[in-house]
Amino acid sequence: MPCGGARVTVAMRFGHCRPDRPAFEENPVTSHFSEGGGTPTAPGRYVDVDAIEPVEFVPGLEFRPVLGERTMTNFVHFEPHTEAPMHQHEEEQIVIVLDGEFEFELDGDVRTMKKGDVAVVPPWVPHGARTKDTRCDEVDVFNPPRKTLLEHAAAQRTAAGAPDANPV
Repeated sequence: MPCGGARVTVAMRFGHCRPDRPAFEENPVTSHFSEGGGTPTAPGRYVDVDAIEPVEFVPGLEFRPVLGERTMTNFVHFEPHTEAPMHQHEEEQIVIVLDGEFEFELDGDVRTMKKGDVAVVPPWVPHGARTKDTRCDEVDVFNPPRKTLLEHAAAQRTAAGAPDANPV
């Protein structure tokens, strides 16, 4: 079926409306939200991030990690005039600013990031951040989970008395 009709917008958006390619044969929306295949590896759960005991590697910089099966989301709070020093690690990281702002350095490129801004940090790329006169709340997504924060999550599980009792 050539590109046309109601499918043309979706096909063009996903790069499938080209003369050398046929348009989608099935609706990509229903394909994305399909119900088929696979067995759950764990039960789903809700997490109260405020109930997670923060870890502070640097004064004024709090981390609250939430661990999934293969991914970690870390809720981060920077107080004013706080610095996360330049570092690098094997885990890929995506940084999403929720509120406030900070200066982020990514492989030598320094930018002020504000609410809604996102940075992608591939493995082993040097990066760091600092706040000036404002606070900043941001989320880091790590894949695989960040090793140094896994230790914190494990300590919380032990303190909670059982793996299922942990809010992380």
